[in-house]
Amino acid sequence: MPLPDDLRSCRLCADRFAATHTAHRPKPVVWFKPGAPILVASQAPGMRAHTSGKPFDDPSGVRLRDWMGIDEKTFWNKDNLAIVPMGFCFPGYDAKGSDLPPPRVCARTWRDAALRHVGQPRVTLLIGGYAQDWTLGKGRVTDRVRDWRAFAPQVFCLPHPSWRNTAWLRKHPWFQTDILPVLRRTIQEALP
Repeated sequence: MPLPDDLRSCRLCADRFAATHTAHRPKPVVWFKPGAPILVASQAPGMRAHTSGKPFDDPSGVRLRDWMGIDEKTFWNKDNLAIVPMGFCFPGYDAKGSDLPPPRVCARTWRDAALRHVGQPRVTLLIGGYAQDWTLGKGRVTDRVRDWRAFAPQVFCLPHPSWRNTAWLRKHPWFQTDILPVLRRTIQEALP
């Protein structure tokens, strides 16, 4: 079986997910193929993506597409974008309704093979602390986003586009004024 099919059949975290507050089954959301010019390295699918099978199929995806300056058709075209999260399954909620972190075993098992499968993208978006720490080592998201010139135009470190980061976005207006225009231009140039 090719890698995406192997990954879709993964049940490595079945016991872990059954023990969460959501008590759900693994359902890997696999959204990549070789040659995509843009790589979105993110955290893990949310509940809506778990249900629909489409990554960022929620308000955070609307915000991310706005940041990138692209529409849904462009975003969900696997010839344009490869989405390789730290965890391919929705990790579940804790008793307070907060997202659980992606299980490390998923990245250790699948991430390198998925990235090799995708190949060499022109632009990589490292979204959130989990993807940034895995790729760059331990660090602070705000510092990495602020130091965007050290990574761009091949890599952009971004906060997670979740509604939970709305206060962060208000507190750091330079993200909108300084980074997003460059990100959008870079994305447009990378697309076929």
